[in-house]
Amino acid sequence: MTHSPSRSSSHAPKPLSPAEHVAFLSRLAGGLAHEIKNPLSTIAINLALLEEEWGKAAAGRNPAAPELTPREQRSLRRLKTLQREVGRLEHIVEEFLNFARGAQINRAPHDLATLMRDVLEFVEPEDAALGIRHHAELPVGVPLVMLDEPAFKQAVINLLKNAREAMPSGGELLVRLRRDGNWAELTITDTGVGMSAEAVERCFDEYWSDKKGGTGLGLPTTRRIVEEHGGTLSVVSERDRGTSFTIYLPLIVEIARNQDAAAAAEGTQA
Repeated sequence: MTHSPSRSSSHAPKPLSPAEHVAFLSRLAGGLAHEIKNPLSTIAINLALLEEEWGKAAAGRNPAAPELTPREQRSLRRLKTLQREVGRLEHIVEEFLNFARGAQINRAPHDLATLMRDVLEFVEPEDAALGIRHHAELPVGVPLVMLDEPAFKQAVINLLKNAREAMPSGGELLVRLRRDGNWAELTITDTGVGMSAEAVERCFDEYWSDKKGGTGLGLPTTRRIVEEHGGTLSVVSERDRGTSFTIYLPLIVEIARNQDAAAAAEGTQA
């Protein structure tokens, strides 16, 4: 008796789990962004070369006092417009890549106070140039947290960048760390322009922004990174008074307690 080939389930594609589906879409989006980024870089390089050619043309006519013709000036203005737009697109693609790189967290024990001192030292020169004064309350002795240092620093720098943009004429930046039970509470407060009620409601939505030139991916990326660390991110703000972002992260003692509870539950079921 001849058996017809069976449609064995082993040969059928296995359905993706929700996590696998998200990872697949992230890889797809990341690959697409890279494909866009490469030609954008080529365009940017060639625009810079064209700008250089215009300068050489003017210098060739009159080396002592190079001056562009009216036609060349119009062309150069259009070229600079293209350069700005290419730069804006490169920024959008870079923000998108940061957002699409999710679920690549490699955590290790870190002292959050020390990490924040390093970050504040990094941003202080740029803040000081704008008249922004730092006030840090970063006590020693807070238990360690499990962090992917580069990813978490990116998240915090996003918040500090938001604070800087909210205080274009200077102001006060307060960074405070404290222990709340088995959690670390990190608060970043500025005395800037504040946010509207709509902005507070929607600031973590992907692609939503009330800033000129904003991509709408900075805060969603920050929240995603915090949540991948088992934490939460919240915001309160008031127009003309300022904004405060608060990050809650589990301390290692909380992580250990949860692991012990899970092990006990498995033992009971066994």
